[in-house]
Amino acid sequence: MSELNDKDLINGLLNNDRRCIEKIYKDNFGQIRAYVLNNNGDVDEAKDIFQEALVLLLEKVRSGSFQLSSKLTTYIYSICRNIWLKRLSRNRGKEISASDVLHENEDLTEDDSDILEEKNLQFAVMDEALSKLGEPCKTLLESFYVKKMDMKSITEMFGYTNADNAKTQKYKCLMRLKKLFFDRYNK
Repeated sequence: MSELNDKDLINGLLNNDRRCIEKIYKDNFGQIRAYVLNNNGDVDEAKDIFQEALVLLLEKVRSGSFQLSSKLTTYIYSICRNIWLKRLSRNRGKEISASDVLHENEDLTEDDSDILEEKNLQFAVMDEALSKLGEPCKTLLESFYVKKMDMKSITEMFGYTNADNAKTQKYKCLMRLKKLFFDRYNK
């Protein structure tokens, strides 16, 4: 399925082609999940954001005014990022419409596209590194960095003898994650 280009994927989305929708999901959701998790969200919110982005993309394509000026993955990432940022700000009291999100993505320049491509690559590599990290390191780091648990709670959760041991283990896990990330990223 790697032979499908962005135009094929967009046409497949328009025609409800299951292969294309699955490929769009496979190529993009990991980055979106990582972004949302790293920005105070959870997996269910990431799924909602991704679904909303696909609906917005489909509406834009059906309107006939859609012009893809970047890679599809970059475009989807930027829609999701904007939706998430809008949702965070709305939770703080500001209301934003879905059309505002789409219009912000129409002005992507090549430089923006390059920056987003780099961030997409970093998120994909981090997602891969996290999946290779294994347990208990993955859960420990997610507990501390994503769920914002304190060291006392982590100590109890993992059965460490004290918070210093938990900190040491967290540090070792973080170093393993960095090594996995940079080994893959530098290739």
